[in-house]
Amino acid sequence: MYKKFSFMLASFFGAGYFPVAPGTFGSLATLPFAFIAAYYYGFYGVAALALVSFILGWAVSVEVLKYTKHDPSLIVIDEVCGQSITLLPLAAMMQGNTNVILVLLVGFALFRLFDITKPFPAGWADKKIRNALGVMLDDVFAGVYGAICLWLINRYFNLFIGF
Repeated sequence: MYKKFSFMLASFFGAGYFPVAPGTFGSLATLPFAFIAAYYYGFYGVAALALVSFILGWAVSVEVLKYTKHDPSLIVIDEVCGQSITLLPLAAMMQGNTNVILVLLVGFALFRLFDITKPFPAGWADKKIRNALGVMLDDVFAGVYGAICLWLINRYFNLFIGF
């Protein structure tokens, strides 16, 4: 029972079984949840989504890794965490706002860029921490890079005018 539950959560309710680019699909599947969390609860809602997905992701990854190789593509709950972290800097501004599609799309693109390229320390965590924590940490680092860039874009380029 715990094995099935762990695989269900780790794959973010099946998103990780998408046949092409499951990480990208997992990040995309996160956006409606992040939108709802931000719309109703702002920063605290998105922070809670990031924190809960990190804790649950770490826990269920321990179980999944008993049956798979390190960081299998079916685990996408780490993308939920990282994608949420990327959106944190603008989450308070997203509260009560339905005009946020550009923020979500830019945040999505930034997170995927850093999750795929894995700049230090994301690549280091991915290669050197060969356990459930490593599965989660590379996406946390990618999310932090994405968050910094999203904040800088908003701050210096006013990309989200009227937002």
